[in-house]
Order: sequence, then structure tokens, then C-alpha cells
Amino acid sequence: MAYMKVPPTKYVIHYRQGKIKREGAGLSFFYFVPASTIVTVPYVSADAQFVFQEVTREFQPITIQGQLTYRVADPKKLAALLDFSVDRGGRYRSEDPEKLNTRLVHQAQVFARSVTQKLTLSEALTRSREIGAEVLNNLKSSEAIVALGIEILAVSILSVKASPEMSKALEAEAREALQRRSDEAIYARRNAAVEQERRIKESELNTEIAVEEKQRQIRETKMAADLAMEEKQRQVREARMAADISVEQQRATLVGRKTDNDRSEADARAYGLEAMLKPLRGMDWKTLMMLNQGGADPGRLIALAFQGLAENAQKIGELNISPDLLQSLLKEAK
Repeated sequence: MAYMKVPPTKYVIHYRQGKIKREGAGLSFFYFVPASTIVTVPYVSADAQFVFQEVTREFQPITIQGQLTYRVADPKKLAALLDFSVDRGGRYRSEDPEKLNTRLVHQAQVFARSVTQKLTLSEALTRSREIGAEVLNNLKSSEAIVALGIEILAVSILSVKASPEMSKALEAEAREALQRRSDEAIYARRNAAVEQERRIKESELNTEIAVEEKQRQIRETKMAADLAMEEKQRQVREARMAADISVEQQRATLVGRKTDNDRSEADARAYGLEAMLKPLRGMDWKTLMMLNQGGADPGRLIALAFQGLAENAQKIGELNISPDLLQSLLKEAK
């Protein structure tokens, strides 16, 4: 008799006389060694390291290094295809458990080859994540992997390397490309500086043009304002002149009217005088003077008599005037 105890991370199958007596994870039991076979399949996830060489679409060799992570999803399937039986000490009786990693790595290499042969060297060196993702998808859908009861958890591509000669060539090409990009950057920077300088000068010219345009507009506005002011002044002068002309016309009209009135008044007076003097046209002026002086005044009559004597003095030979007459004339004069 022997005692078997397995941890929960292992699935144990107890065969007795070719039949399964008990199975499960983490079992402990006694068994009869000569008539029993114990199979233990690990439940825990395991890692399979791999390094293999493949070629690209350009027939350039590359080295792919990575890791495959898996776990046993169906222990009974795996135990049916590979020998996972153990001895009394718990050691595997065959090398099949170690061969499992090799089988998985070979499957991964096959799928990796189908991917790398579609890529160029530079693409393969820069797409390790895409390569790992496609290999993982192919492994999950592989019938051989499903038949083993294995579940692929992850495929990690740690590195993809070219041969040393190609690495140097790629490095040289990359240096030349970087140098070329550096030269292009310098050229672009200089070109940008020239373009910026041109834009600055163009902006300055546009600014000067705008300033000149503004000054022209200011001058035109000022000239228009001066012309408007002159026009206003001219209109004011014309208005004043029109007002003066209107005043003068009114004054001339008034003067004309006054003249007409004075003429009419003078004509009326002349007509009146003519009408008044018309009866006196045939009378002697002396008689008129006498009438004007108050009729038959003795003194005035004597004066008129002396005037008549004076006018006919050549006809008078001798004239005697008494003192009394003179004295009386003097008194009248006083």
C-alpha cells in the first residue's frame, strides 16, 4: 500500500486494473501499488521559452526570441495523448511532459514563419507585437493544440533581430536616413526662416501701404473738409451778398418809392401852385408885391413909389422930397 497526496494545482487520475477509480484536483488517498497507475497533470500555467530563426519576404534571416504561456484546460485529453504517469516517488515515468513545451514551441514557430514570410526585414524588426498577436490567434484556433487540451494564454515576442551584417547595413541606412532628415530639417528651418523673413517684410510693406493709405485718406478727408468749409464760407458769403443785395434792393425800392412819393408830392405842390398862380399870370408884379405885403400900406406904397422913381431916374429932371416925408418914412421903418 502507498499513500498519495497531490496539491490543488495538480489533477490526479487513479487507474486500477485499467479503469479509473478516482480522479480530481488535490486528492489524497491510499492505493495498492502493484495494481495501480497514477497520472498527475499540472493545472498551473507554464512558460515555454523559444528562440528560432526565420526568413522574411526578402529572404533575410531574423532571430525571434519570445515566451509562450499556457495551461492545461482538459487534463484527461492531455493524459490520453501523453504519458503523465508517475512512480511511487512522484517522478514522471516518461519524457512526454518535457516534450509538451517542444510541441508548443514548434507550433508557434510554424505560425511565426507564416507571418514573417509576408513581411520585409524592416517590417519584421518593427512589428514584434503584431507578430505575437497573430501567432497567439493561430495557436488558439489550432486543432492540434485543442486536441491536447491546452489553452494558450499569451505569446510574447521579446526581440526580433537581424543578422550582424544586415544590422550594420540597417544601422547605416538608418543613419543616412536620419542624416537626410536632419539635412531636410535644416533646409526646412532655413526655408522657414526665409519664408518668415519674407512674411515679415511683406507685413511691413503692407503696414506701410496701410499707413500711406490712411494718411491719404486723412489728407483726402482734410481736403474734403477744407473744400466743404470753403463751400460753406462761399455759401455764407453768397448768402450775405444775397442778403445785402436784398437789403439794397429793398432800400432802392424804398428810395424809389420815396422818390416817387417826393416827385408825386412835388408834382402835386407844383400843380397846386400852378393852379393857384394861374389867375395871377397877367398881373403886374408890383401889384402882386403889394398884395403880398398886406395891401395899401402907406409906407410900402411910398417905397414902391421911390423904387419906380429910381427905375425912371433918367426921365426925371429934378425931385424934391420934404424933410417931413423922410421923417415919416423913417418912423414907419422903425
